[in-house]
Amino acid sequence: MKKMNLKMAGMAVLFACAATGQVHAQADTYPAKPVRLVVGYAPGGTTDISARMIADVLGKELGQTFIVENKPGANSNIGAEAVARAQADGYTLFVGSISTAINQSLYSKMSYDALKDLDAVALLNVVPNILAVNANVPVKSVQEYIAYAKKNPGKLTCASPGNGSSAHLGCELFKMKAGIDILHVPYRGSGPAVADLLGGQVDSIFDNLPPLLPHVRAGKLTGLAVTTAARVPFAPEIPTIAESGLEGFDVAAWFGVFAPAGTPPEIVLKVNAAINKALTSDTALAANYQTNGFLMPPPPNTPQAFKAFMESETRKWGDVVKATNLQIN
Repeated sequence: MKKMNLKMAGMAVLFACAATGQVHAQADTYPAKPVRLVVGYAPGGTTDISARMIADVLGKELGQTFIVENKPGANSNIGAEAVARAQADGYTLFVGSISTAINQSLYSKMSYDALKDLDAVALLNVVPNILAVNANVPVKSVQEYIAYAKKNPGKLTCASPGNGSSAHLGCELFKMKAGIDILHVPYRGSGPAVADLLGGQVDSIFDNLPPLLPHVRAGKLTGLAVTTAARVPFAPEIPTIAESGLEGFDVAAWFGVFAPAGTPPEIVLKVNAAINKALTSDTALAANYQTNGFLMPPPPNTPQAFKAFMESETRKWGDVVKATNLQIN
C-alpha cells in the first residue's frame, strides 16, 4: 500500500511538473496566433480608440496581430461576459473601462463577476472629466454652481452619455458631496448630450475633458473644474473640483486590459510588460495620447496594482449606486 501511495504521489509530481512546463512553454511562444481585443462598445468611442492604439503597439512589441472586436451592449457587459467565458489562454482579452467597475453594482442581475471572472492585466490610460456648463448659465465657478443649485433645487440639469457612465456617476457623487438637487438627463452617447448642452437644452455635463475643451476655449461652454485630484497638464488653467471646495473629490474615466480568470500568470505578465514598455518608450503612442488627452496610468502599473485599483473602484461606485438608489433591474 505504501509503495502504491508513493508511486501515486510520484506520478502526481510528474503531472504537476509537466503541466508547469507546458505553461512555461505556452508563455515562451505566446502569442503564436492573432489575439482578439474585445471592446464592449461600438467603434469610435474612447474605449475603442484606446483598444486600437494599444493593439498597434502590442502587435509591434509581440510580433503578432492584435484584432479589435466590438461587442456593444448593456454598458459593455456583453463584451465583458464573452471574454469572461472565453478560454483562458491569452488569445481573448477585454479592453474594459470604469464602467466595468460600475456595472458590478449598477445591475442587479449580472451573469459574470468582473472581480472573479476576469484577471487584471494593465491600465492603459486615464481620461479626466470636466464639469462644464452652457455659457448662458450664470455661474463661473464650482462655488457659484453649488449656490445656484441650492437656490433653485431641481432646476439645473446635468447631461450624461447614458445611465451608469462615469459622467453620470460623477454627477451623482458631486450631488451627494455638495448636498444639492440636480436633474440628471441621460442621452445615448456623448455626441447628442454635448450637442444639447451647446444648444442650451441642458445646463451642464460631467464628461471627458478632451472633446469638450475646444468648446470651452471657444467660449461656447464654461469649464468650471476638472474632476481629477490634480490639475491636468494640457489644461492647467482649469481648477479641480477638490480645490474648489469639495475636498477629496477624484473622478476620472479609465481604460484597461483584462484576461479571462485563470489565464497563465506568465502570459499576463508578458502582456503587461509589453504594454508598459509601449507606454514608456513608444513616442508615436505618447503623441497619440497627447492628441487625445489621455494621461499615462500611475506607476506601478502591475497586474496586482491594477487589481487593487479595480477592487477600490468597484467599492467606491457601489457606495454611490447604493446611496442614490440607481440600481438597474
